[in-house]
Amino acid sequence: MTRVPPSGPHLRSSAAGLFGTLLRRTREARKMSQGELARQIPCSRPHLTRIENGSRVPQHPLVTACDRILETGGELLEIWEEVDWYAQVDHPNWFQRFVLIEAKATSIQEFQTPWISGLLQTEAYARALISLGNAADDPRQIEEWVAARLARQHRLTGPDAPLLTVILGETALRQTVGGPQVMHDQLQHLLRMGRLPNVTIQVAPFSLGERVRFGSSLIILTSPDGKRRAYSESLTHGRFDEDPQRVQRWQRRYDLLRAEALSAQDSARLIRSVMEGLLNMDSTTPDLSKASWRKASYSDHDAGNCIEVAENVPGLVPVRDSKDPEGPALLFRPDAWQSFVTGVRQGELPAVGH
Repeated sequence: MTRVPPSGPHLRSSAAGLFGTLLRRTREARKMSQGELARQIPCSRPHLTRIENGSRVPQHPLVTACDRILETGGELLEIWEEVDWYAQVDHPNWFQRFVLIEAKATSIQEFQTPWISGLLQTEAYARALISLGNAADDPRQIEEWVAARLARQHRLTGPDAPLLTVILGETALRQTVGGPQVMHDQLQHLLRMGRLPNVTIQVAPFSLGERVRFGSSLIILTSPDGKRRAYSESLTHGRFDEDPQRVQRWQRRYDLLRAEALSAQDSARLIRSVMEGLLNMDSTTPDLSKASWRKASYSDHDAGNCIEVAENVPGLVPVRDSKDPEGPALLFRPDAWQSFVTGVRQGELPAVGH
């Protein structure tokens, strides 16, 4: 592989910028135009431009294609795998630690509600969800967080893919994030991912009620040395539990929930059913100009987290941040909203920013 030592005052210091510069110089050393490389990958030329200038984190399939086309003998891919793509993303320290452990885990067991697991999100769903969080006023930060979230997913189809088991609360399927089309595509993506040999997706239906004894998301990570860690997060913090006895208790609770959740086959049928309902929804955003909003009684006023809900929109329960009344609203079906409220009252609302 032809190497050109990085130099010059205009070279970006970010991981994406350095990798993009390396890719561009390798392409130029092969005397290949940007348009030709984009055609062979294949991808759009603007997309390749963003990768080469460091504004977009490259994904595993694209890097694999570049490695093959530019004949770098696996070296380009090896460099990509060694890059810390999360170093330039303004995540709290606790989440950075989680990402590092997750990247090496041989087994990931997750319970997630009210959102789809980050490892299973589409780009459009992730962008819509992150836009509702603290990054909403900073488009660049939104794109950085989306890129970091997607970059975490490449291991699921790589040679060292972990075993991934995800139990989703039914609420995660039924609330509409990003509009009907985005949600439809997200559920379709769940079905595709569920067909991977190392991925199992199950749904904890509403009918389980209080038997779902998790107040927030839970992830159990198993490292190559067999060490297990339990991880949970809320709006403001994440927590690791490494005590073997406590982790074993979390594991038992997870195993019990998995036994009561729908099977993978029944879960897939439920996902398809929800998809069909989305196809019947109006693809336009409902008119909320005349909606009657009220603050939810469980808003965390001390922390500044105030949620408003609209009560006079037929068939939907719109929810918005009271600090940003002109911002986007999250649309719930009435049954999903009731389940969501129950979950909030039983525990902490999971964070959407990660």
